[in-house]
Amino acid sequence: MDLKSNYPFWLVKNGLLHSYPTLESDLTCEVVVIGGGITGALVAYHLVEAGIDTVVVDKRDIGWGSTSASTALLQYEIDTPLYELIEQVGADHAVRSYKACLAAISKLETLAQKLDEPCEFVRKKSLYLASRATDVKDLQQEFAVRKKYGIQLDWLDEQAIQSMFSFSRPAALLSYDAAQMDAYRFTHGVLQKAIRAGLRVFDRTEVLKFTQQENGVRLLTTHDCHIQARKIVFATGYESLPYLKHKVAKLISTYALVSEPLDALPGWYEQCLIWESARPYTYLRTTADGRAMIGGEDEDFRDPTRRDRLLERKAKKLQQKFSEFFPQIPLEVAFTWAGTFGETKDGLAYIDKTDDFPHAYFALGFGGNGITYSIIAAEIIRDAVLGQANPDSELFRFKR
Repeated sequence: MDLKSNYPFWLVKNGLLHSYPTLESDLTCEVVVIGGGITGALVAYHLVEAGIDTVVVDKRDIGWGSTSASTALLQYEIDTPLYELIEQVGADHAVRSYKACLAAISKLETLAQKLDEPCEFVRKKSLYLASRATDVKDLQQEFAVRKKYGIQLDWLDEQAIQSMFSFSRPAALLSYDAAQMDAYRFTHGVLQKAIRAGLRVFDRTEVLKFTQQENGVRLLTTHDCHIQARKIVFATGYESLPYLKHKVAKLISTYALVSEPLDALPGWYEQCLIWESARPYTYLRTTADGRAMIGGEDEDFRDPTRRDRLLERKAKKLQQKFSEFFPQIPLEVAFTWAGTFGETKDGLAYIDKTDDFPHAYFALGFGGNGITYSIIAAEIIRDAVLGQANPDSELFRFKR
């Protein structure tokens, strides 16, 4: 299935960064990771770093799935506000989940600094807007609970917002712990570093069949090749769902556009990340070369044809919304694209094993901050393979 439509900005900007071979002979490894996007890259990197013989296979070119369509806003907030998540899963579980995502941003930054591939990782502030006056009460509750549990943020009233931005909203939360990057370049950088440590990566290699065995799993791939592994990791996003008996996510189509480079960005305080309380929400960021990016207009996914057919109309709506936010910024659209992602009932990822696949792990970082979930998944799965306990693993189990 197509995970995206049109050509996302990152693919056009970066091109084919590195070439990887297609698997053309049988091989054996300890762990095989299915999926060469940012999740698979991070999982494989952490496994190899721990001395585990690992192989990555992807049926597409590396990073050409959902990763290439990601707008890569790195936030600790998940799509479910903290106060609501506390009601759903309890205070300890909810707060630990938020703080795990907060810590993940620093871990991504540390790793980005180690890579030879420049991935434009930049620390940013994040603005969460009350879309309507009726949302202010909810934002006040969210502000209070985050402050209670030691998360740094500021409350902005309407006057403060007007003094910092070219638009007005009744209230907002300004968070200090956020970032942005080029997820496509980051993925290649992580894989290249892992390859130097012994990782084997094969793209345009589709897994056609799985055979579960007593001590592992045997995979049949294109070119009639076999992979024998002790463990398998599914890092294929919502394409993993057919291998699960229970429905764990709802599929959503989302749309995005990026502008031509801009000389200035008046009315955009520190070019911070922006998102809003309305659901579905609009989200905005900038790029290293001075472009503006806006995404949203989400709707339930039906099929790729319908999703792609709506792209032009959705892009016009996004362009109009951008003008409402920043009337002084002349937006000339450079690229538009659409993608599909999964949304869970509580906004949390699923990182776990199932009884159906005793030798398999699933790294399903659904939601608006799948990249932070990816590095959490990498640590949890690495520790599981090593037989070590991980305190975060209970937060993201299927049975929670």
